[in-house]
Amino acid sequence: MASGCFWGREFYLRKLPGVISTRTGFMGGTVANPTYQQVCTKVTGHAETVEVVYDASILSTHALLVEFFTLHDFTVDRSRNGGQYRSAIFLPPNDKHALEQEQTALKILAKLRANDFSLATELWKDAIFYPADNRHQQYCSSKGMVPKRRGAGVIRKILTL
Repeated sequence: MASGCFWGREFYLRKLPGVISTRTGFMGGTVANPTYQQVCTKVTGHAETVEVVYDASILSTHALLVEFFTLHDFTVDRSRNGGQYRSAIFLPPNDKHALEQEQTALKILAKLRANDFSLATELWKDAIFYPADNRHQQYCSSKGMVPKRRGAGVIRKILTL
């Protein structure tokens, strides 16, 4: 999932009950194994992403995506200038849950549109995940930082009805 700077997103997604692991990295671009410095040049086309491995018997895809949509402003098109901070849902390739994840994402996107939100969130299939260097993994926790969180009670309410 991509939704802006991956450090803060990873911090909050990692705390969800049922999350087994998270990794920061890059997806959706044209350069294999990009570095953070390359992605920051905005010429690779990659978005900063968080890979989330979770136990679906504890955390549903719907609950995970609700959290995703409360963590960022998904109405702002950040695809220009390389799209490093754009909003995107990357469906895992060859995953037995990919179809369910796609259907859930499409339902949530439809619900947001039905509530008059203009969406900039992209939905990708089969993109390759490239992990960021170790220094970017669990960055906020390792530095003792608590990232700011946007107030998203309205989004949570719409998506949990």
